[in-house]
Amino acid sequence: MRGVVFDGEQVRVVDDLAVREPGPGEVLVAVAAAGLCHSDLSVVDGTIPFPVPVVLGHEGAGVVEAVGAGVRHVAPGDHVALSTLANCGTCAECDRGRPTMCRQAIGRPGRPFTRGAEPVHQFAANSAFAERTVVKAVQAVRIPEDIPLESAALIGCGVLTGVGAVLNRARVDRGDSVVVIGTGGIGLNVLQGARLAGALRIVAVDANPAKEEVARRFGATDFLTSVDGVRDILPTGADHAFECVGRVELIRAAIDLLDRHGQAILLGVPPATAEAAFLVSSLYLDKSVLGCRYGSSRPQRDIALYAELYREGRLLLDELVTATYAVEDFDKARADAEAGRLARAVLTF
Repeated sequence: MRGVVFDGEQVRVVDDLAVREPGPGEVLVAVAAAGLCHSDLSVVDGTIPFPVPVVLGHEGAGVVEAVGAGVRHVAPGDHVALSTLANCGTCAECDRGRPTMCRQAIGRPGRPFTRGAEPVHQFAANSAFAERTVVKAVQAVRIPEDIPLESAALIGCGVLTGVGAVLNRARVDRGDSVVVIGTGGIGLNVLQGARLAGALRIVAVDANPAKEEVARRFGATDFLTSVDGVRDILPTGADHAFECVGRVELIRAAIDLLDRHGQAILLGVPPATAEAAFLVSSLYLDKSVLGCRYGSSRPQRDIALYAELYREGRLLLDELVTATYAVEDFDKARADAEAGRLARAVLTF
């Protein structure tokens, strides 16, 4: 079968991948569509260290082909969106409703794929850039069949992370003010999360002025090409500032833009060894700096919720899909994404 494999030096579309059958508590999914997320590119450029060879992709949707023993919530033929969260479901963190903190879900890459006799790693417990993948049952969330799979694919990372950061982590309230730094795939979902939460002023900041139209469509009330103008709009600062780029100087800017009791939420991914500096005294008025993993999501609940919001016309998915590419055109999709021409590229099989 076809798939996108990174061997540590180059990315190639191969046609000789194989994936094992699902074991107990697992699901085999025929992937129909997968979003090309910056995190996939970060594996290739070394920002996210990961063992190789590896099948890339972690934001996908498809149709269940087979289920392992004990799986009851999905069956062959069901349409599913895939989560990257391979949590155990039984530890103290899962029991508290915090599956993103489950240690079984962090840093334990499996190798369900092979090329010839060589095992191949699975990225983010998912590997959606393959015609078929095996995931834990908890990662496959049934969705209505009337949702296009090209759009549903984006729920599993960008929507869960961006909208979830607003609703689950920051808990933005009605009337709050929000600044969103960076309007790529994650930033756009933060914007629409803030809109869903009832934020009154939503300021989008992106160096590319061409992104203003789409930012406003997703919920921005104001658009700036630099953080320097934020105080002109919010003189006392923002209740919430989301950094969605992954640059340490913008993390500092997010903290500096906060009002009293404000929160800076970090969603961008800088290099693993990056360090950020800020004035300690700037936090004394009950300000906070919050990390956020995967939107602090509970995927079985949240994916179903976002699917229904989409069906009601309240959550935008189709508008996130800037372009679709056949998997064989991965190199073009990657070049367009790296050039900043896309909110999300979607690969189809």
